[in-house]
Amino acid sequence: MISKMIQTKNKKKKVYDGKNITVNIYDISLKNKKFEREIVEQNGASAVLAFEGKKVLLVKQHRFPHGYVLEIPAGTLKRNEKPRACAIRELIEETGYKPKKLKHLIDYYPNVGYNTQFIHCYVASDIKKISEMMLEDDEFISLVKIDFKKLLKMITNGKIIDSKTICAALTYAKLNPNTS
Repeated sequence: MISKMIQTKNKKKKVYDGKNITVNIYDISLKNKKFEREIVEQNGASAVLAFEGKKVLLVKQHRFPHGYVLEIPAGTLKRNEKPRACAIRELIEETGYKPKKLKHLIDYYPNVGYNTQFIHCYVASDIKKISEMMLEDDEFISLVKIDFKKLLKMITNGKIIDSKTICAALTYAKLNPNTS
């Protein structure tokens, strides 16, 4: 059983304000104890597990300092943007495909305890190629299509390291056992 504890944030001090993140140090009071927490504040994001038949659309993207990583299309929510709209926008931008069907899959915090980012995962089906990829200047992406069963094997053998891809694929497999 999780007990409710009274937590108060007494004050925060901004120590870094960047393009994609802000870092604040919070003074916290909890159970009559005072301490500090360094918190990375970051916008939420949406990610899409997109199916073309039995194949999944992945993007091979350069992610410094890890190099090229295979992951599902995803991106940061713009100001006042709804997660569903972000998912559709990012799928189109990163792959050129648009979904006719988009269903919410799971939401999660990828870095509990020091980061505020919240990721919304969707599954897309009945997708259609509508354009070329529309990449930003600092995006180095290529489209990769792989069988869903192969994606699951790549997760279990450590070849897929991206949390949103792992969460979305494993959740989808659990909810749809006949596909895995």
